[in-house]
Amino acid sequence: MREQIEHAETANRELRAQRVDRWYPKFHIAAPAGWINDPNGLSHFRGRFQVFFQHNPFAPVHDSMHWGHVSSADLVTWRREPIALAPSVLEDRDGVFSGSAVVSDDDRLIAYFTGHRWRNGVDEAEGNLQVQCMAVSDDGVTFEKQGVIVDCPEDLLHFRDPKVWRTDGTWYMVFGACSAEHRGEVWLYTSQDMWEWEFARVLFRDPNPEAFMLECPDMFPLETAHGVKWVILYCPMGPSPSGYQARNQHNAGYVVGDWTPGGEFVQLTDYRPVDWGAQFYAPQTFEAPDGRRIVFGWMGQFGSPLPSVEDGWNGQLTVPRELTLDDDLRLIQRPVEELEQLRIHSTDLGEVSLSAEEDRLLLDDVDGAEVELELDLTRTDAERVSLAVNRTVDGHETLVSFDDLSGRVAVDRRAAGAGPRGYRAAPVPAGTERLRLRVLIDRASVEVFVNDGVAAVSSFAFPAEGPKSIRLTAESGRAEVTSLRVHRLGSIWEQDRD
Repeated sequence: MREQIEHAETANRELRAQRVDRWYPKFHIAAPAGWINDPNGLSHFRGRFQVFFQHNPFAPVHDSMHWGHVSSADLVTWRREPIALAPSVLEDRDGVFSGSAVVSDDDRLIAYFTGHRWRNGVDEAEGNLQVQCMAVSDDGVTFEKQGVIVDCPEDLLHFRDPKVWRTDGTWYMVFGACSAEHRGEVWLYTSQDMWEWEFARVLFRDPNPEAFMLECPDMFPLETAHGVKWVILYCPMGPSPSGYQARNQHNAGYVVGDWTPGGEFVQLTDYRPVDWGAQFYAPQTFEAPDGRRIVFGWMGQFGSPLPSVEDGWNGQLTVPRELTLDDDLRLIQRPVEELEQLRIHSTDLGEVSLSAEEDRLLLDDVDGAEVELELDLTRTDAERVSLAVNRTVDGHETLVSFDDLSGRVAVDRRAAGAGPRGYRAAPVPAGTERLRLRVLIDRASVEVFVNDGVAAVSSFAFPAEGPKSIRLTAESGRAEVTSLRVHRLGSIWEQDRD
């Protein structure tokens, strides 16, 4: 594998030398150049947070999957590491696909991943040959493959994305599967030694018959007022759009239930979106040393290319988010508190009143920013209150809006400078009197957190050329903002901080 990794590193350095940075993220993890998708192997090992990811080092398109790698001591400043895994054997000849990583009792980092082959040798038309493989690292950087640990069950066209954890001394592994009846399922395996794995049960089947495959499953416990509950994250392939849901080619959601090791998963909630944005997929979680459950998702898309392809890169990860459950078993997600260290200049604007059609400048020439805003809905009668982000002198902008007519918070890209248009919107909880928004604005993306994380909207938003400002606007009525703070944000990259 060493030879394949060196070849990939050389190709990636050549592609990086040609990369254009007009839209390249300032505070989101992205590959040095080329393609990135699913976060993989999230873990904490040897004093550093380890983030691996699906990566094509040769071009900004989905092909030739490797595991890219970055690490951090604090979840804020990230260091690029060498490519960790590359296709090198028959079982993964068409890609080292997604998986997870855990620390063994003898203090080694154990990676589990899907070895991928096309049945017809060309594409997915006749399904996949997918086996689950293992690799071991003593330093968290260099891995040695150990071969296949779970073979592909007969007649399964999709069987991938192992996520591993330990509960009460037993190791558990969940996979996404497409059953023989073409139904999306999560399969559960168990092990006592991390090497020998046995099938336990089909843990979960999506009740939607349109869902033929559940990619990137994850399962983890969270404390609630009602005791410990278990969350299953997954990405259903196949469901048709319904209202505001499932509007993307690939979508991610979750269910919450009760589970006891050895028993069945008892579903307590319906399926809910994790994030309502246009670019959010393949979320994976891990437990931080302090017990927090932290998640990264992928911001990108298959199918139609993003405009950054012409700049030599494609896709990024979300900022790390802490997950909790509220009393209604809703998944709450907030940017980890460490991200506040990225604030290099802050302005507290206090209370702000806007009259109808007023447009107020908050920041000019923005390269990376965060806005914290609280809107008093009892004293606001505007039809729409918006942050116009990445506004340029030629009129291009992306709107982050509270729409009183729909009762939603939306990211509207109809006037973006380049790339996908359209909008995505998350519901505001009924009866809300104070609407709190936290908006993270990178060079080509927006992440919006509603009411301290009860909902999120994450989308790419490619701006036009020229200085980019942030403005606050009110339409067809007044807006009463009870608090407003704006922050300029620095870079997460270690080399940019030297």
